[in-house]
Amino acid sequence: MDWYIFLAVIGLMLFSIAFVYSASAAIAETRFGSAEKFFWSHSLKIFFALIALFLFSKLDYHLLGKVSRPLMFLAIIFLILVFIIGSPINGAYRWLSLGFFSFQPSELAKFALVIHFSFMLSQRQEVIKDFKFGMLPLLVWVVAICFLIAIQPNFSTAFVIYIIAVVMMFIGNVNLKHLLIAFLISFGAAGLYGISATYRMQRILSFIGLAKNPDEINEVNFQIQQAIIAFGNGGFFGLGPGQSKQSHLFLPESYGDFIFSIIGEEYGFFGVTIIISVFLLIFWRGIKIAKNAPDLMGYYLAFGITFTFAIYTLVSAGVNCGLFPTTGLPMPFVSYGGTAVIIYGAAMGILLNISSQANIFPKGEPLPIEK
Repeated sequence: MDWYIFLAVIGLMLFSIAFVYSASAAIAETRFGSAEKFFWSHSLKIFFALIALFLFSKLDYHLLGKVSRPLMFLAIIFLILVFIIGSPINGAYRWLSLGFFSFQPSELAKFALVIHFSFMLSQRQEVIKDFKFGMLPLLVWVVAICFLIAIQPNFSTAFVIYIIAVVMMFIGNVNLKHLLIAFLISFGAAGLYGISATYRMQRILSFIGLAKNPDEINEVNFQIQQAIIAFGNGGFFGLGPGQSKQSHLFLPESYGDFIFSIIGEEYGFFGVTIIISVFLLIFWRGIKIAKNAPDLMGYYLAFGITFTFAIYTLVSAGVNCGLFPTTGLPMPFVSYGGTAVIIYGAAMGILLNISSQANIFPKGEPLPIEK
């Protein structure tokens, strides 16, 4: 298998334990009276993520194609159950509790969609240019998933999943005219939905500098302002491990969505550059695996997993740097979280399994892709 990806992912997982502990200690001490609260929880989830990584690296990815449709139905059922038995957190229905653990169905749904799209695209190449038999079945799945996630409400996740689906359809050779029309219609609908809620409208207006109320600007951009201060504190080499000032109750979600800025504060530009370089290494190897996959399903699946990993990393880092409006997207393998890190571990295991069946290390021509 691809040892570059394997070692890079293992490294990110293990270092994230130190990152999360440093970023969460002050908050955990204040809320729970124990600085190790998030440390032990995250460590346990990393342990399960490692198990998922190893198990799925040994599972033939072709088997996933056979169960991709039931997996999609399961993801949709979980997304519906969120509204029935889920408990709202800050007014949003995103988490589902199964007694012994809680998880976000949207994390399962995005990779279930990637797996099912990979299988469908590989099976429908002869009719992929036809709208009814090629593109329409794909649109039905993605609209169902994105709609259920958007009304949680979780607009940012739904939007990113839709972008992933559009890119996969593009590389899957769907009719570009059909894809463009569908994209424009859905983009317009997403724009209307995006401005339908006051808080989303505030984020957009404050981000582009059109908010009229200074109090709204300060409230909406507070996290981004504190994240930028963290980067400024870090300078080139950082303040040192565990020396963050912004994690001491100044930056909300310092161990979650905004952990990248805490890394910048403690390890500086130098540390941030290393982290980004590791992400770029995984992206490069993932694309290489896709190009040398033994069949079309492996090609689409490797690309879908790699692109999902890349876009989540890009958006998360961009939000921390103030390049994008505030969203609730965690940084893969780095941010604190349960469902995300375990499912990402499984996804990287799938990518490693594809690499183990691909001719990527010996010199010569890649294996021919079966149509």
